[in-house]
Amino acid sequence: MKNTEAEPRKIDVTDGDAPNDNAPAAPERDDASAAVSNDTLLTDLDRFRDLALRAQADLENFKKRAAREKEDAIKYANSSLLERLIAIVDNFELGLSAARTESAQSPILSGMGMVLKQLTDFLADNGLQPIAAEGQKFDPNLHEAIAHEASASVPEGNVVRQMRRGYKLRDRLLRPSTVVVSSGRGK
Repeated sequence: MKNTEAEPRKIDVTDGDAPNDNAPAAPERDDASAAVSNDTLLTDLDRFRDLALRAQADLENFKKRAAREKEDAIKYANSSLLERLIAIVDNFELGLSAARTESAQSPILSGMGMVLKQLTDFLADNGLQPIAAEGQKFDPNLHEAIAHEASASVPEGNVVRQMRRGYKLRDRLLRPSTVVVSSGRGK
């Protein structure tokens, strides 16, 4: 059996001035609100441009800092090894100076002197530089004072004696010199 009921009829209720359902409705603005909107957009654009430039500058600074830190890490990678070798050199020098007092012409003594020279040359080739202290003006950045001593020959504030040699690794202090500082003429 066939359906005899009539289908509902669609009625178009749009008049000529109403927007079509498919087209987006453009809000009506006056010139003042359009100018305010443009100013807001320009302000936002300037703010975001500034943020982008700052982010780009931060990234460049980060790249430079990372490269500098990597270079320093490579440059000073051997510092802990060299620090440990310095202690061995100190003991070797003490033994050598004690051997010199016993017999100055011993072939063993001259062999030990050659080994010490070879070791100090190796350390110098790796950027280790001894710090000259004796007779120099006391510098707290390079020297560690352990005592004051009256001295007629050394001016006040200068190093009278070096107890332990200090070293720099390239431009960085590895170990300060341990020194005795003159307090001037004794009374």
